[in-house]
Amino acid sequence: MNRRAIYYIAFFLVVIIGFYFALTKLIPGYGEVKLPVLSYVQPFSFIDQDGKTITQKDVDGKVYVAEYFFTTCKGICPKMNTNMKEIYQTFKNEPGFLILSHTVDPLTDSVGKMKHYADSLGADPKTWLFLTGSKQSLYKAARVSYLLDDPNNNNSDINNQFIHTQFFSLVDKSGRVRKIYDGLKKNEVVELKKDIGYLLKEKVSDSHFAKTLYESNPN
Repeated sequence: MNRRAIYYIAFFLVVIIGFYFALTKLIPGYGEVKLPVLSYVQPFSFIDQDGKTITQKDVDGKVYVAEYFFTTCKGICPKMNTNMKEIYQTFKNEPGFLILSHTVDPLTDSVGKMKHYADSLGADPKTWLFLTGSKQSLYKAARVSYLLDDPNNNNSDINNQFIHTQFFSLVDKSGRVRKIYDGLKKNEVVELKKDIGYLLKEKVSDSHFAKTLYESNPN
């Protein structure tokens, strides 16, 4: 290949790159991966590791990741929360970000046990909340809000139910679930961190969350 051909190829590459860069600046959202809206988070009221009541209002305008675990779990939960700690370390100084770790075993996981577990991970409650409450409310949120279990399972006796899921749910500033990730897979954790960064930059939309959720009573 002669020098002139190399020059033309280089010139057109510069033009193409410059054109793409201009589009990303002139057209909002151009070139970014769009995350669909999967569901809307319903009103809730739980207790965190410090005994504080946490409701939907406390997460208003924040990007957060929701998960379900239990403190006595010896199986998937330790690995899930090792990966969640990686997410925590990345965003712990970001005021617009939270992690909500819900217990699936509230009869065992008292506020004191959740506090001990949170402290073992070095979790600051300003960023990482460990939530307990009524089993019915916790399970309803997992299924209806966060899509971490089949909603049809709500039809069976709550006393015979036990959720054991490895998935994380990503929620945007407007209280909308945007994507579900496998909390045991490193590549999906990497993807989750990238998507959190994207949602932190995304503008708050006029959503179902903003209009109606605060007008309802948590169940």
